[in-house]
Amino acid sequence: MARNKYPEITEERILEVAERLFLEKGFEQTTIQDIVDALGDLTKGAVYHHFKSKEEIIDAVSDRMFLRSNPFAAAAKRSDLNGLEKIRESIRLNQRDEERMAITVQSMPILENPRFLAEMIKENQKTLVPYLRKFIEEGIQDGSIHTEYPQELAEVMILLTGLWMVPAVYPASAEQMLRKFRFIGELLDNMGLPLVDEAMLQELKPYFEEIEQEQQKNT
Repeated sequence: MARNKYPEITEERILEVAERLFLEKGFEQTTIQDIVDALGDLTKGAVYHHFKSKEEIIDAVSDRMFLRSNPFAAAAKRSDLNGLEKIRESIRLNQRDEERMAITVQSMPILENPRFLAEMIKENQKTLVPYLRKFIEEGIQDGSIHTEYPQELAEVMILLTGLWMVPAVYPASAEQMLRKFRFIGELLDNMGLPLVDEAMLQELKPYFEEIEQEQQKNT
């Protein structure tokens, strides 16, 4: 068999087709054979050559979608916002990307796998903490945030939202997740970062409800 000279092109095609199928049918209902059939010119073995499992595919799909429309990068470009407003805008942009949120909800169960969970935590710390630290430092300069711990706050925010809020690790209903996020808000407020308001909680509520529904389908 001829060697694939452009594996990145093949991987991009696999992810593009997988993303469409996950959004149309759902992660659980989509099989590797569905992806192979939609591609048309690859075998199942060829797909497995690039990705070891369907879980690895949705993990890569999620990363690809984030990089395609990074809400933190978009907020960073807004010269009309102060540091605190940039963090809020990042969260709002993230929640309003309905397709990416759908993939995020579908991929929650794979975080029961310690490898995927560890990779997610590591990637979040590497990618998101620098953005948050920059926004917090801007907030300190413009007076919208009052803290002596920009790095620590950035790390704690990602750790709490990226681990403590994951129901695959800490099981919780939609109501409990909303309560936990309110708790995070009060914690940050006491540290000089008044991030969470009622409008944000209401915007997050449907997302938490989707996560709860997905959990119920998988039990």
